[in-house]
Amino acid sequence: MPARFPLPDLNELPADLRERILLVQEKSGFVPNVFLALARRPAEWRAFFAYHDALMLNEASGLTKGEREMIVTATSAANQCLYCVVAHGAILRIYEKNPLIADQVAVNHRKADITPRQRAMLDFAMKVCQRSHEVGDADYEALHAHGFSDEDAWDIAAITAFFGLSNRMASATDMQPNPEFYLMGRVPRDKQPQG
Repeated sequence: MPARFPLPDLNELPADLRERILLVQEKSGFVPNVFLALARRPAEWRAFFAYHDALMLNEASGLTKGEREMIVTATSAANQCLYCVVAHGAILRIYEKNPLIADQVAVNHRKADITPRQRAMLDFAMKVCQRSHEVGDADYEALHAHGFSDEDAWDIAAITAFFGLSNRMASATDMQPNPEFYLMGRVPRDKQPQG
């Protein structure tokens, strides 16, 4: 059965998209499906990845890269997004150097082997994800008690919201995780099957 939204040919994409995708391929050894799936609409691709990078590569953030990936993994699981749980779970395992963390955070962050600070962060993210209309002063106070600033709370909420969009697009388009993601952070790269 043909795909409803066929992936574009990499060679037919605008040069800036092609260049970025090839850079990712060079670094990771494969092209994550999200890069090609969203490239069918170049203007949206550019906007999506500009906001993604502003949130996830922000060196001034009070959140570590691993904590940002925890937010994505936990909230993507709540949104039942297979692509984002698998892909960002892989990145989380790598950043945290822990092959178990992504599964724990995706299934139940309250039982995961994370710090109380990270648990408070994910409690806030999950509330933004599932009941943002209920967020109030007590939620910010709980974050402050763990050393988070209001700017950190903004980052947590923005990451949660952005990936809510991503989760819905990935699910609606039946975006499948690349097979490579499943072993990343679990099996050393040189021991993974080449495929």
